[in-house]
Amino acid sequence: MTAPAFLLFGAHGDLALRMLWPSLFRLHCDGSLPQDMALYGVSRSGTTAELHARLHRVLSEELNDGNRHRLAAFLAKIEFINLDAGRAADYADLADNLRRAGRHVAISYLSMPPDLFTPIVANLQGAGLIDPRTRVILEKPIGKDLASSRAISDGIANVLAEVQTYRIDHYLGKEAVQNLLALRFGNAIFEPLWNSHHIESVHITIAESLGIGGRWAYYDKSGALRDMVQNHMLQLISLIAMEPPVNGSSEAIRNEKIKVLQALHPITAANFIDCVIFGQYTASTEGHMPGYNDEPDAAEISNTETFVAIKAHVDNWRWKGVPFYLKTGKRLASKHTEVIITFKEVPQYLFGQKPDTDLCNRLVIQMQPDESITLEIFNKTPDVHEFILKPVALNLEITDAGNGKIRHIAYERLIRDAIKGDRTLFVRRDELEQAWAWVDQIHAARKTTQAPLLHYPAGGNGPDFE
Repeated sequence: MTAPAFLLFGAHGDLALRMLWPSLFRLHCDGSLPQDMALYGVSRSGTTAELHARLHRVLSEELNDGNRHRLAAFLAKIEFINLDAGRAADYADLADNLRRAGRHVAISYLSMPPDLFTPIVANLQGAGLIDPRTRVILEKPIGKDLASSRAISDGIANVLAEVQTYRIDHYLGKEAVQNLLALRFGNAIFEPLWNSHHIESVHITIAESLGIGGRWAYYDKSGALRDMVQNHMLQLISLIAMEPPVNGSSEAIRNEKIKVLQALHPITAANFIDCVIFGQYTASTEGHMPGYNDEPDAAEISNTETFVAIKAHVDNWRWKGVPFYLKTGKRLASKHTEVIITFKEVPQYLFGQKPDTDLCNRLVIQMQPDESITLEIFNKTPDVHEFILKPVALNLEITDAGNGKIRHIAYERLIRDAIKGDRTLFVRRDELEQAWAWVDQIHAARKTTQAPLLHYPAGGNGPDFE
């Protein structure tokens, strides 16, 4: 009987050092990492000693009195493998290494460019390193459009069954995102109101204060629509708008999510101008933040969008007529992610004086920078002369609701689920392709209409929309 191995391709990459290795260390500390599982960092150059030294520095921020003594044991589980992802002969050496150690590949995490996914999986198979126990985690983006996504998925499917394929979207691992399911289906007070009879609109915002930094070459081939809307935002809208699943299984939940994506109203040249705006940040008004085309690694003058806002509709019985406003952008005034459910105004104002705001209750689900849920209701102010209503907030701080338990970062939860074989929070192939099909229509409509690219100063609120 062989013991399991976890292969992390792209072991020296930014994502691996910021998120993946720290997540594995946390899993090791809380006992979620199998004791007999060895970890292999895979990259084109380096040594085990160099990786250990680098991880010792990286993980210093994770250390506390409770886990400091566990670092040595964690590093002892890690070995570095020098491998060129596109060179088949290197995989034979990897197979020999694992065979001598009495190990089989349980998890391969591909934190690599998507054009390497198919070659890596094919080379793993060619070296005899894939069997029915093997699971492969694919980091986004998976393609740049529907055609390329299908090509990657077809290549993966030649080697792996769908149940062995784990397409990761780290937003699905966030505590606040999972609380969308708990909020909807664990509380009887919301489900009767969760429809077009009672909800006026839904706003989903993912705002980022940073610019592109050193990622200009990558980002310019992607843009905000592909980078954020196709995955994170469409996953959020599917969780918000989905019907109750028949049970809590991964397939039942994902069956309902795909129905939402299938019901998204097409955005074509005929309705593009009314539904979509694209923007790009320019230098800040004070001049201390560069514009997109002034970033140090900008190669040319580009019209790639750094901001996109979309008025979407879900064409089904529950949501007919309710606008879903999606907005995301770089170099905005603040970094925050939130969902705002606005309920319809009361049909008649009974108390004489109109309040200073519309009588609309709002459910605000904040995911970044802090996680909280706020229900805004109206209350009478303590005034003996007039009956005046003012909005007040009923707050649930999610950090308080955990009773002091350690908060888990998204990647930690998702890696743990992959080890357990739980696919609930991973993206199924049909979900991925439906999302790409909808986004591809928007790109095509943009080209057809030759819609203008709006500019906004870095550090501002972005172009007006609604």
